[in-house]
Amino acid sequence: MSASNLSTVDGTDRLCVSERAQCIPCRVLHLRHLPADVSEQEVLALALPFGRVSKLITLKTKNQGFLEMASEEAAVTMINYYTTAPPTIRNQPVFIQYSTHRELKTDNLPNQRVALQGIGSATVHSGNIASGGEGRGFGPSQSPVLRIIVENLFYPVTLEVLQQIFSKFGSVLKIITFTRNNQFQALLQFSDTVHAQHAKASLDGQNIYNGCCTLRIDFSKLSALNVKYNNDKSRDFTRADLPTGELDPTAAFGVSLPPYGASPFPPTFHQHTVFLVPAGLSMAAVPGSLVSPPRVSLQMAPPAVHSVLLVSNLNPESVSPHCLFILFGVYGDVQRVKILFNKKENALVQMSDATQAQLAMSHLNGQRLHGNVIRVMFSKHPAVQLPRGAAGQEEQALTQDFSGSALHRFKKPGSKNFNNIFPPSATLHLSNIPSSVSEEALKDLFSSSGFTVKAFKFFQKDRKMALMQLASVEEAIEALVTLHDHQLDHNQHLRVSFSKSTI
Repeated sequence: MSASNLSTVDGTDRLCVSERAQCIPCRVLHLRHLPADVSEQEVLALALPFGRVSKLITLKTKNQGFLEMASEEAAVTMINYYTTAPPTIRNQPVFIQYSTHRELKTDNLPNQRVALQGIGSATVHSGNIASGGEGRGFGPSQSPVLRIIVENLFYPVTLEVLQQIFSKFGSVLKIITFTRNNQFQALLQFSDTVHAQHAKASLDGQNIYNGCCTLRIDFSKLSALNVKYNNDKSRDFTRADLPTGELDPTAAFGVSLPPYGASPFPPTFHQHTVFLVPAGLSMAAVPGSLVSPPRVSLQMAPPAVHSVLLVSNLNPESVSPHCLFILFGVYGDVQRVKILFNKKENALVQMSDATQAQLAMSHLNGQRLHGNVIRVMFSKHPAVQLPRGAAGQEEQALTQDFSGSALHRFKKPGSKNFNNIFPPSATLHLSNIPSSVSEEALKDLFSSSGFTVKAFKFFQKDRKMALMQLASVEEAIEALVTLHDHQLDHNQHLRVSFSKSTI
């Protein structure tokens, strides 16, 4: 095809842009078939893993662009990689080749407008272009290990889900999952740094499921992971011989983890399906998906999981079904609670659905209750069974059905309680306070129950609500369990929940 001239606005510099395929390596790369409304950041994300970008030209009217890498080596690495793993933007394939130009000649003014004679306009970015601001260059990280945080955790995210998502960008060697600061996190090691960088550039900020489970990805300071056990929390995909390590207390009642390499779901469960959905594509066209996605989203069919939780390391001298009902009821409507007769440090808590179970697990796992750090995980039991008539009186007292309780916080569709779900904190939100109850009366109620009141404040616009700060998160958990639904006058009961605010 014939050449065209690309000129700056003042006409001081010109360069020739040919659309002929060219195989001679150089620093300048020609990109074609870009989305019509592609952003500079989306184009730069393709080059991010391979080195610094000194100039970028986008020709949006022609769905084309030019990248000038800081070194020829970086350009060659990028071309070689995308030859075997063709790049996409919003699921649209992008074609990349060497340009006929050894460099992009501009007047070095950043973000200038330029005109492409006979074709249209373009935008030029000059200097060390960076994703987060000017002056910060694109440099490849030395680590193949990614640190992953999943925000807005609405559905369970498992090790297998992460492996399926990230393996589309390269060979995943090892994964370790854990909960820190009430957030689900993971460390994931690729076989190659370029694969890690490509995965980060493509997946950071995307949702695993529609509208939730957002991935936040950074490079880890670790250069490699040391995995000791192959189980549901950690996996070395290069070592099938590793032991499973200590099993969770599910073993106490005949439930064990699936063996390494086996499906983590029973035969009746649906396997996860991954979709990268471009903007504007109806989800009806994507099998196994739910509703219309955000602009760019990573779609997976929500997992089918049970709503029963196993709670372990409880204090058998203090725990009761009612106590667990109140605490777990902060995150969903508890249907049944069963404290195991022969192992009273373990209990089963059945929530209304799997979403509520996930919320309770993510917020309460690792919290301290009655002096013990409790562990919360999904049980393989589909439901909590009530004891049979032949069961003894003590065994019957350890299992309670709360399905008809008036204390359920979420039974009303659209309840404002859905918008006020927070991790345990030292500050409690008190509500349903009668006008006759004073600040001193509320402080006395908590202090006489053994809790240290650090601060108190009524809401200015609504005196029926207040904030109360106690000495610690553990104390606040105890106070909520003890005083939620406490009768304040003849027909009003105190409502207690955790607050995100401080006094």
